[in-house]
Amino acid sequence: MKLVLARVDNRLIHGQVLEAWVPNTHANCIVVANDEIAETTMRRLLMEAAVPKGIQVVVDKVEAVAHLLCSGELGDARVLLLFATVSDALLAFRAGAPITTLNLGNMHAGAGKLKCSCTIALSPEDIDDLRTLDDSGVKIMSQCVPTEREIAWSSMLPRTEG
Repeated sequence: MKLVLARVDNRLIHGQVLEAWVPNTHANCIVVANDEIAETTMRRLLMEAAVPKGIQVVVDKVEAVAHLLCSGELGDARVLLLFATVSDALLAFRAGAPITTLNLGNMHAGAGKLKCSCTIALSPEDIDDLRTLDDSGVKIMSQCVPTEREIAWSSMLPRTEG
């Protein structure tokens, strides 16, 4: 198994992932790590149905995904790993998922969140979790699509934050 992209995108499987990231990374397996989606049959089935034939799809709870990625069960798959939240990514990392780089794609704005770009809004908890991952050696950057330049996540924070 080769992890070709680990991405936080609260939309999970959607057009941008399927039309830009899958071809760019040559992924042949999409893994969604999210407890809520794993337990919601209809949402899981809709997500799986959106993926073209020939691409394996796994949707499971975060800790189960971390164990799957370490198990060897995915053989020689090229895995694109999707998280809905930074906290899910941190949980997977702590459970042993081999994440060395984390791409921030889309994180909706909301109350108490700091708008860092047109697609990234971070809560104080997100910032703490990203710092923990960063301090653990994970390279974290924002990049909506492969043709855009990568931006280090810490450079998106105001000077008082970063």
